Amino acid sequence: MKSFPFFFRLAGLPCLVVGGGEGARHKASLLHKAGASLVMVAEQLHPSTEQFLSETGIRYLAQAYAPELLAECRLVVAAADEATNRQVAADARARGLFVNVVDTPDISDFFFASVVDRDPIIVAIGSDGRAPVMVRHVRALVESSLPASVGQLASLVERFRERVRQRFTSIEQRRRFWDFHLVGAAAEKVFSGRSDEADRILEQDLARPGQYAQGEVYLVGAGPGDPDLLTFKALRLMQQADVVLYDRLVSDEILERVRRESERICVGKGRNIYSVTQDNINEFMATLAGEGKRVLRLKGGDPFIFGRGGEELAYLADRGIPFQVVPGITAASGCAAYAGIPLTHREYAQSVRFITGHRVGGELNFDWQEFVKPAQTLVFYMGLNGLELICAKLLEYGMPPDMPAALVEKGTRVDQRVFTGNLVDLPAIVREAEAQAPTLLIVGEVVSLHQQLAWWHI
Repeated sequence: MKSFPFFFRLAGLPCLVVGGGEGARHKASLLHKAGASLVMVAEQLHPSTEQFLSETGIRYLAQAYAPELLAECRLVVAAADEATNRQVAADARARGLFVNVVDTPDISDFFFASVVDRDPIIVAIGSDGRAPVMVRHVRALVESSLPASVGQLASLVERFRERVRQRFTSIEQRRRFWDFHLVGAAAEKVFSGRSDEADRILEQDLARPGQYAQGEVYLVGAGPGDPDLLTFKALRLMQQADVVLYDRLVSDEILERVRRESERICVGKGRNIYSVTQDNINEFMATLAGEGKRVLRLKGGDPFIFGRGGEELAYLADRGIPFQVVPGITAASGCAAYAGIPLTHREYAQSVRFITGHRVGGELNFDWQEFVKPAQTLVFYMGLNGLELICAKLLEYGMPPDMPAALVEKGTRVDQRVFTGNLVDLPAIVREAEAQAPTLLIVGEVVSLHQQLAWWHI
């Protein structure tokens, strides 16, 4: 580590920025945001800098740089021409001042970090001035993983800090208290905009220390398979879970995002495979949450679209077990997008139907006449086993034989395959290719756009 990150209080600190270009304006805006008392000096100004000065009221001196300007400064930024910058750096060092020379790390004493601001939480990222492009990339990663309201969580800690210190005599006890609550129900209340409820949780748990472990269930949609489609909130809860109950449709890549120390239990059911019943799953969740565990119920796709999420939550609600829901990208939208098949299109389809293709008792009891209406897209979930029957029924009720249809296998995953045809020939195409679940069947004129819009490797 060649430089050490500090956090300086700049409010009211006299600082000088030499230069009138965009680089000078950018550095000045950062110092101004931190409350520094700024002076900018330059013979000419870039239009954007001129507007910036007009909007902020920062003092501006329309002159060439002179060493006397450093007399009352504590911090200096040089963003002019090379000769001026080197002169500013030399003069500043002679006076014992810290100087930053824009884009010239070898003569700079300090560097501007790329900042993720979640006041009062501030994350600063730097590279010793050597790789600013990489710094921006890392900043984007931090931004995407840090909840927007984490600053409000820090405010919660501030409000209760002294009371926790008085209630728990040892540092270890205080650490355990905060470790639990900063990833528990109180934190989630803050993140969902209910800070008053978070306060009540801490109030209650301070009144009964050592017994504050309240279990909770996270019902999370894992999407159709690509881990990059997970939501930020899903990732956060996946990293907090003590136990994970996951379906067989949840990909290995997504399971890799779950906290390493969590216990993992596969409760997936497949066609004609019911070793774990829905009643078993409901009881698992309730029992584990009752033991004070944070239970992640991880489902493929979206838990409220053919995922039986409503049944599971009703069971928990009847028993007073707290829960929260994180929607996922359902297979219909995810698989269709990765197959280059828009579900709606002004010229082809103005509506879309989501239909379960799972056969109950060997029959698909639908109002087939409703399915053959024009200008709509049909999406059958779990339609592989019933593919021939679905196509036959649609033909029987009057859908044109040349109606385009596609079967998407393992949609959004690296081994995705898309089989296209029409209602007459698609079953044979799929049978010859030996397609395997999970699959999604799409029927409608929009399928004809697949060849033109396909962007994912097929």
